[in-house]
Parts: sequence; structure tokens; C-alpha cells
Amino acid sequence: MIFADGADIYRSLGVSAAITASGSTTAYGGSKLRPEVTDAMNKASRTMVNLDHLNAAAGRAIAEITGAEAGLVTSGAAGGLVLQAAAVMAGSDPARMARLPNSDGLKNEIVMHTAHRFPYDQCYTATGATIVNIGDGRRCQPWELEAAINENTAAVAYLFSSFLSRRAIPFEQVVEIAHARDVPVIVDAASYLPPRANLTRFVEAGADMVQFSGGKGVRGPQGTGILAGRADLIEAAYANASPHQFIGRGMKVAKEEIVGLVEALRIFVSEDEDAQMRRYSEMCDRVVDALIEAPGLDVTVEHDDWHYLTPLAVMKFTRDWRGPSRDEVHAQMAAGDPPIYLHDINDPDELAVDPFNLDERELEIVIHRLREVLLGG
Repeated sequence: MIFADGADIYRSLGVSAAITASGSTTAYGGSKLRPEVTDAMNKASRTMVNLDHLNAAAGRAIAEITGAEAGLVTSGAAGGLVLQAAAVMAGSDPARMARLPNSDGLKNEIVMHTAHRFPYDQCYTATGATIVNIGDGRRCQPWELEAAINENTAAVAYLFSSFLSRRAIPFEQVVEIAHARDVPVIVDAASYLPPRANLTRFVEAGADMVQFSGGKGVRGPQGTGILAGRADLIEAAYANASPHQFIGRGMKVAKEEIVGLVEALRIFVSEDEDAQMRRYSEMCDRVVDALIEAPGLDVTVEHDDWHYLTPLAVMKFTRDWRGPSRDEVHAQMAAGDPPIYLHDINDPDELAVDPFNLDERELEIVIHRLREVLLGG
């Protein structure tokens, strides 16, 4: 049997369970929850609590782990971006908060590198903010940031994401320029855990608010996020959030999700990261060994500090490759039984196996199917 009992639940709805070799991809379910997290959530779901008190307690736990002044459990990383924007624009003033997304008369401009523009920055504009682009997408100069900041600037937003971040002005320099003009710097680092050092890295470097996903590397509930930063801005973010009746009301986080996120985060920071990375590397080595002799297919294990934050088995389709195209391979793997989803969001000539959500049995199936699709057996 490939899957645990959860497959029966999906099957009863007419849905197939899948193997996710793409990492903690939201579209494929995020990450597998730890048993300790599901147990904590189950217990919390049967007991009532004051959500203001619970959010405050969870925020203290986040602050302790991240080194920030305060923290908040958000409705995913995307929900946290909405709250970041609301906080820097309206603060904790109910009259201003109630006007959003009408931002007339408020500081409503958020400065972003053009290289950092991505679909989720709509979460900022949902509050009525306007994005002000700097740079041409390939490079950006400090004077461009300085010139973009004016009396309407609410914040400078900075994205940490694979294959994007290094095209921007270095983060420390952005903080220096923005803070010299009393402008906060808000960070989206949703997919930048692990390494665990990033939990404190951006706060230490001067981020006023930083957002992480709770349902990716942390293995918390998929619908949660981790927001950490300055106490006044976190207070403002929560004022705009559910259970309060402002723009974040629809981004509700259930009591059991809050408990599950805190439990997952505590386990996450206690784990042996080096041992975890060694295990992932060994799993990737098995993929490489199975495909290394395929002519025209360059298969390597990649792991670095910027793009491949955890080990991936990367398959590069070179000009000498004569088999099915990269997109055909991806589609055939996804169309099988069970569906297998590969990592496909980096280089357009690459596919990868990310072992994050794979157990040993699933890895064997992935390798077997790859050999079938790529090599015909």
C-alpha cells in the first residue's frame, strides 16, 4: 500500500491521493503534518478559548523563537502580506482601518524592486496600496530607491525567493536607506525556511515585519503563516485581522490552527537540521544514480544558500537530449496513477525531485516512474 488511511478520505470524494516530489507546494497540499501537530490540533479543537488571549500567547512564542519584539499567526503567508500592508498604511487607528481598501489620504505607496514583482504582491494592493517599481528587473541602484521614497511611502517591501532575490539592492542597504527616511521595511520570506537561521536573520538585519509560511518547511497547518516584527506594527496587523471586523476579517485562523502552528514551530527549531539535510541529500543521490547515464540529461544534487535551500535532485534537459521534452515529462508524471508532481518552478530547462514530502516507498515509486518516462523502462 502506497498511502496511509488518508487516501481513503480523498477517494470517497472522488479525488486521487498524490505523491508530491515538488517540495512544499501549496497547490499540492503543502507539507505533511507531524503527528504531534495533528494531536495538538485535535485536542485544541474540542476546547474553547478567548482568541485575543490565544493570539497574544502565540505571538509571544513566535517572538521568543524569532528574536522579534512581537509575533502573530496569520492565515497563510499571503494573508500576512495583506496585514503587513494594512498595518503600515492604517496602523491601529479604527477610523483609518475601516476605510481600507480606500486609501485616499493615507500613506499608500509600497516600493518594490521590479525583480521582486510576483503574483502575490496583489496581497499588498488588495488593501488599496499602490506598488512603486524600482530597477529594470535585472538590476537596481541605491539612488533609485532613494528617489522613490516620498511623503506617500508606507513601506519598502523586499522579497526573499529563489532565483529572484540576488538581483536587488542588498537587504542591509535597503534597510539603511529606508530607515534613514523613517520608512519601515516589510519582508516576504514565505518559502525561505529552512534554513532555520532565517527565522532570526531578517529581524536581526533590520526588518520591521517579516512573513514566513507556516505550512511549508515548518510543517504547520497549511492555512497558517508566521508574522514577526516590531511590536507596534504587529499590534496594528492584529488590529486589522480576524476576529476583528476590519479588512482582515475574512482571513480567519482557527484556534486549533494557532495551536498547531506553535507546536510545529517549536518542533521545527528543535530538529537537527544537518541530519535532515544529509537525509535529503542521500535521497537525491539515489535519483541521480538511477538517471546519471541518460544521454543528454544532466542530473545533479543542488544545495546552496540562495536558490536550492534544501537538497534537490535536478534534471537539466540539455540540447543533446533526445527523449520527451521537459514539459512532456512533467505532464506524464502528473497524469499517472498515482499522480506524481515534480519541482518545476526554477529554470525552464529543469525539473527536479524535492524529497521534502517523500518517504522511502514514495521515493522508490518516483524513481521507477522517472525511468519509465525518461528511458522507456
